[in-house]
This record gives sequence, C-alpha cells and structure tokens, in this order.
Amino acid sequence: MARLRQSLIVHYHEISLKRGNRPLFLRHLLRNLERATSDLGPVSVHQLPGRILLDLEGNEQGDAVAVRVSRVCGVASAALASRVPSSVDAMKGAVAALVEGRRFASFRISARRAFKTYPMTSVELNRELGAFVVARTGARVDLTNPELEIHVEVLPAETFVYAGRVSGPGGLPVGTAGTVAALLSGGIDSPVAAWRMMKRGCRVIFVHFHSVPYLPATSQAKARALVERLTEWQYRSQLFLVPLGEIQREVVLSVPPPLRGFVYRRMMVRITEAIGRQSGALALTTGESLGQVASQTLTNIARVNEAATLPILRPLIGMDKLEITAEAQRLGTFEISIEPDADCCTLFVPKHPSTRVSEDEIRAAESPLDLPRLIAMGVDGTRLEVFEFPPALAGRHM
Repeated sequence: MARLRQSLIVHYHEISLKRGNRPLFLRHLLRNLERATSDLGPVSVHQLPGRILLDLEGNEQGDAVAVRVSRVCGVASAALASRVPSSVDAMKGAVAALVEGRRFASFRISARRAFKTYPMTSVELNRELGAFVVARTGARVDLTNPELEIHVEVLPAETFVYAGRVSGPGGLPVGTAGTVAALLSGGIDSPVAAWRMMKRGCRVIFVHFHSVPYLPATSQAKARALVERLTEWQYRSQLFLVPLGEIQREVVLSVPPPLRGFVYRRMMVRITEAIGRQSGALALTTGESLGQVASQTLTNIARVNEAATLPILRPLIGMDKLEITAEAQRLGTFEISIEPDADCCTLFVPKHPSTRVSEDEIRAAESPLDLPRLIAMGVDGTRLEVFEFPPALAGRHM
C-alpha cells in the first residue's frame, strides 16, 4: 500500500457565520495557526472550502501540531487525516489503513461532499465504504452509538479520511476584535476573564499592580507566570507592572478605612485606562463576578464604572466560583493562582470594607486626593515586560 500523506484538517464554526467579513477572520485564523505551530517542524497552511488544511508532509510531530492547534481561538475542531485522491478506491485504501490493527465491534461512516457534482451521493458513499469495512473487519454498522466513527470529507481534487478529532476553543481568532487592557491580579478570576476576551477575538494587554517595597515581589512572579501561560493563546503579550504602594500610602492619609480598598480599585481602573489608551485599548476587562465577594455588589460595580471613560467588560459577571475554578483548571492557570503571594489589595485595607458606596461618599473620600498626579505617578513608575509564544520566537514579531 502506498504511503498516505498526513494532514491536519481544521474546522471552524462561528467564523462561517460572518459572511462579508469572513475573509478577514479567516486571514487572522490562518496567521494564528502558522504562529502557533511555527516551532514544530514543516507545516504548510492552506484555506480550503469550509475548512483549513495543515499539510504535514515531512513533519514527524503531527500529534503535537494537533494539540497546539486545539488551543487556537476560532478553531472548532481538528483531526489528523489521510489525504488521498477523490476516487472510491483511494478512499477504501485510506479506510483500510485506518482500521488496520484497531479492535471495534461497531462503526459508522460519515461521508460529506464539499461539492455536489461528485458522481456518488453522501448516502451512496456511506453504503459503499460501510460494506467495505464490514467485509474487511466483520464489525457491524451502528449509526447511533458506534465504537468507531470514520469521517470522509470529499473535495473536488482530494479526500480526507480520519477517525477521532480534538475540540478547539471555538470563538473568534485573536486579533479580530481590537485590544483590551486586563486588570490582572494573582487570583483565579482575572486570568480566566482575560482568556474569555481572547476567545472573543480580543488581544489582551495585562496590567498588574504591586506594593513593592511595602510587600514582597511574589505577586509579580505570579503575574509573569500567568501571562506566560496565557500567551500560549495569543502568542505575544505585554505585561505592565505598576507600583501602587506609594499611592496607597497617600490614600491612607486622607480616606476613611472602610473606603480605602474601594478607592484603590478606582485608582487601578484610572491607571489601567491611561496605560490602555497608550496601547490602543478600546476597553478594560476585570475578573469581577456579581456578589462573589462582599465588595462586588451591583452598587460598588456602578461606582467603579464611574471612574473610567472606557467601557469595563466583565466576562465572568454571571459565573459562580465553581464555574470559574473549573475553567481555570482547564486553562492551566489554577495551580499558579492558588500559590500564596502578597496581594497589593491587602495593604492598608480594613477587614470589613464598605459594600454599598454611594456616589456622594466616594466623591467626598477622593476629594482630598490629587488624582491626576497619582495617576501620572502610577503610569510613570510602570515597567513593561514582553512575552512571546512559541518561546523560540522571542525577539521576533509576526
């Protein structure tokens, strides 16, 4: 039997609904697929009708390519497939190679034609190839719950045959929806929120506040580890490390204890907005979930919004802690987030912060502060770090 060419077939879903804008989304998806697999040997990316082909000719890391592609936003699923001419005999050869050495009592053939002028219908292909498998293996056909499902995708010049596929994240390709600035703590929630914005096509820049030298630098190490993990989804990230300690010290001198944490939060929003505008961000994003902690009441969220002129997006707003934790575990950020650190929000904050701050209260609390000077202090003290994925591409921009 001739050696079968191995390829990776990538399917997308939401992009197919974009109609007039579909070419733009597909260009971003192809570029991201190239970037995601750029360190895994020869991979040639091609757009085909309704799908994308990654040609793995000469590549010995097909499984690694499939895993990497399964983390590309916009991908619905991916499958390693044999690539053969669109003749029934060639299809049978690929199916024979696929079932060789497998043990299964039942199977199903799922044939699809990407063009309707092929001389056999999908039903006829299913019957012809199904009879071939029955004769070769003795397994029975089960259209409802088969042990093995064999996919046959027929295009005009070639056909792809595979069994089993990996699911992708779906959504939209990173880079298609603009830039957002994420307030990144060392906790569980904010990395998940940032990832959810990536899945909606946004490129995320990260802003992390620390209180060095008043607190140890452990939170910065966690922020770096989290950004490094999340960069696997958007390939290049910027992390802005903002010193908040001196600003907090000035807040303590004039703001009543129950309102200090809230004033800190509004200062973080203002500084993040200033940094975000410099980087072209069109919105901010946070990991807040309504009612999850005492300070995240609807009233307080409204007060935080008043400190910003850009929109504040909260993709976790309706999720509970169990849902957020499960997603963090899937992303691989959970173990990093639960490592102990010195969070700047714990500095100079009382045990019982105010849960329902009125507009008059916050205005009075902030009136003694020179807000423009404090914002400038935070922005001017910021240090920028850049992360690349794959790591071999550090220093290069694609």
